[in-house]
Order: sequence, then C-alpha cells, then structure tokens
Amino acid sequence: MDALKSLSRLSVRQLAQQALNFCLIVSSALMIWKGLSVVTNSESPIVVVLSESMEPAFARGDLLFLTLPSTPVTIGDICVFKIQDKPIPIVHRVLEIHAAQNGSQYMLTKGDNNPTNDRALYNPGQMWIRQEDVVGKVQGFLPHVGMVTILLNDHPQLKVVLLGVLALFVLFSREE
Repeated sequence: MDALKSLSRLSVRQLAQQALNFCLIVSSALMIWKGLSVVTNSESPIVVVLSESMEPAFARGDLLFLTLPSTPVTIGDICVFKIQDKPIPIVHRVLEIHAAQNGSQYMLTKGDNNPTNDRALYNPGQMWIRQEDVVGKVQGFLPHVGMVTILLNDHPQLKVVLLGVLALFVLFSREE
C-alpha cells in the first residue's frame, strides 16, 4: 500500500522519467546484444546448453560464448547449428567434414554423450549440416550461469514476476 501512495505522489514528469529509465535499461540490453552480434559475427553470440548431450564437456545450464570466424570449421570443433524448420539450435561436436568443389563444407555432428551421430536429429533425407547452418563455434563458457534462463523457460510465470519486480524497482527508485 505504501508503494501505491509513493507512486501517487510522483508528478507526471517524475513518472515519465521513471518510464524513460526503464526503456533505457531495455534498449541498453538490446544494444549490447546487437553489439556482441556484430563483434562475434554471429546472430546468437551467447547460448545456453539445454541438454546433457555434450557432457562432460558442457553440462545443462552452461552459458556458451560463440563466434563465427571466417576460417573453416575443423573436425573436433564444437559448433552451434540450426536445422531448418526447428526453432532450437543444437550444440554438438563436428565428427566428419566433406568439402565440396565449390568450397562449401558439409559436416556430420555428434553430441559427446550421445551413442550415435546426429543424422536422426536432422530433417528427413538430410545427411549433413551445411556451413550456412552453423550459428557459431564455441570459444568459451561459464558453468551453470544459464540455469536462470532454463528456469524462466520452464516456468513462464516467473518471467512475468521478474519483469514486474524490475518494472516496480525502476518506478519506485528515486534519483536524489
């Protein structure tokens, strides 16, 4: 109740300032993301491991940092790739590479913790991952930092609560 009283005491100018502060925070986060995308040359410079398929190299919830270098992918590289018409990218190791005469690469991948290669995960009739499907190569990771993302995806109501708390925090914080 005290929060509503303090909110009603704010002038229109103060409310507008708080709303602008909130927009500044959101736009700053988006600019940082886009800046990382430009620097790393990857549409998704940071991803979270969602399964145990790459254990012991990466565990569920690890935060991976990606780049898309101009050099070709090599056998043993851990890559993140997207399969056409599937929304979630996959993090697996390159097992085989075939180079076409035009210079493009075709890769076969496998999760370190999986018994077989990834052909069962590819689209029907697809035997290889194309170079264009690679989102990035793993350059580093932070263990278990991505568990927050997994929790927010598993429990969507937590997203609403978190955004509400952040919005209230911005609204009620006063700059002296």
